[in-house]
Amino acid sequence: MDNGGQKTHNVINMTQHVSENGFAPLAQVEAYWEALRGTRLMPARSEIDPRGIEQALEYSFIVERIAPGIARLRIAGSHLSDLMGMEVRGMPLTAFIAPSSRRQVSDTLEEVFETPATCTLTLHSEKGAGMPPLDARILLMPLKSDLGDVSRLLGALVSVGDVGRSPRRFEVTGTALRPILTDQSKPAPLAPEPTLAMPKPAVKVPGFAEPKPSFRSKTPRRDAPYLRVVKSDD
Repeated sequence: MDNGGQKTHNVINMTQHVSENGFAPLAQVEAYWEALRGTRLMPARSEIDPRGIEQALEYSFIVERIAPGIARLRIAGSHLSDLMGMEVRGMPLTAFIAPSSRRQVSDTLEEVFETPATCTLTLHSEKGAGMPPLDARILLMPLKSDLGDVSRLLGALVSVGDVGRSPRRFEVTGTALRPILTDQSKPAPLAPEPTLAMPKPAVKVPGFAEPKPSFRSKTPRRDAPYLRVVKSDD
């Protein structure tokens, strides 16, 4: 997400996608990712320009997959540091997750990388001393690395409410995994089943039908002649 050397064609205005709720930055980051990928499975890490998600930059991050189920923060916005009370670059993404939910998050990360898929995690942090209850969501979307493998994620972490005393860690209360489809991977519409043509009833055409033979003879039957005995002297 470095600014230097990036082309302006990666800057996409996504303000029209921002919804009117506390998790609006998630919608902006997701719309930016969708616009970049187009009809592909996903965009590349090198295509990400921070100016395209300027309004959500403090909530955004990029992680790198370093082992199965383990993703380390390479770049992170200031909101993530506020939640932890320290600089978070280099930390695993599961540092924000309570121990009881970390296995679930690790499994989800693998599904996002391997399927590939996008995912939204719904989070909640319980009330504690100097810590009011806090709701949050994490959005995860895969990226291709410079080598072409799926080993990066673009994401956003948004919490709604007063952070209070840090660090804050969250339990996972919901997971929405969405496999990515392209135009080539969408199922083709079913062809209509062929209908069998019913045989048409025979049409009698005058002049082409031969008369049916009658079982009764039109000429009267002649009686058979009497037999004669021929006598020969030979």
